[in-house]
Formats: sequence, structure tokens, C-alpha cells
Amino acid sequence: MSIFEIIMLVCFGAAWPFSIYKAYTSRSIKGKSASFLIVILIGYAAGILNKIYYRYDEVVYLYLLNFIMVSTDLLIYFRNRWLNGKEDPRKLKVYSAEKDK
Repeated sequence: MSIFEIIMLVCFGAAWPFSIYKAYTSRSIKGKSASFLIVILIGYAAGILNKIYYRYDEVVYLYLLNFIMVSTDLLIYFRNRWLNGKEDPRKLKVYSAEKDK
């Protein structure tokens, strides 16, 4: 177990509750990127697998906690994208301009 790994995960993890709260209350996807969140999830999944298969210690729970928070942020992103499309049908990909005629 490395104190530096713990500090890194705590620092990264400290930002996610604020991001989740802001995304949930703003109901907007502005400034968010699903692909960025997915890349972060892949990184945390790799960290979890490394801890499980090679060097298991209690730090795996910090990886898991961060993974859950990023997953929550990603789910809120898709919720907000759906809400934004619901408010303005032109933002949905299934919208057809011919329906207005």
C-alpha cells in the first residue's frame, strides 16, 4: 500500500461529489463529455483489476468508490442529455423537420 496512491485517489475522489451535485442540479450537459468520463472509468477499472490480481490491499476500496462516483456522474450526464432533448425536440436525433409541416 502506497501513501502516494492513497493521496492521489483521495484528491481525485474529492472532486466527484461536487461534479455530481452540479450536474444533477443544473440539469445541463454543458461542459461535460461522456467519452472523458468513460476513459476515467476505464482507468479506475484497470486500477481495481490490478489490485485484485496483483497487489490486493485496502486501496482497492478507494478505486471502487471513485468508480461508483464517476459512474453516477455518467448516468446523470445521460439523464441530463435526455432532459435537454425532451425540452427541445430539435435536439433529439430522431426529430424530423417534416413533422412540423
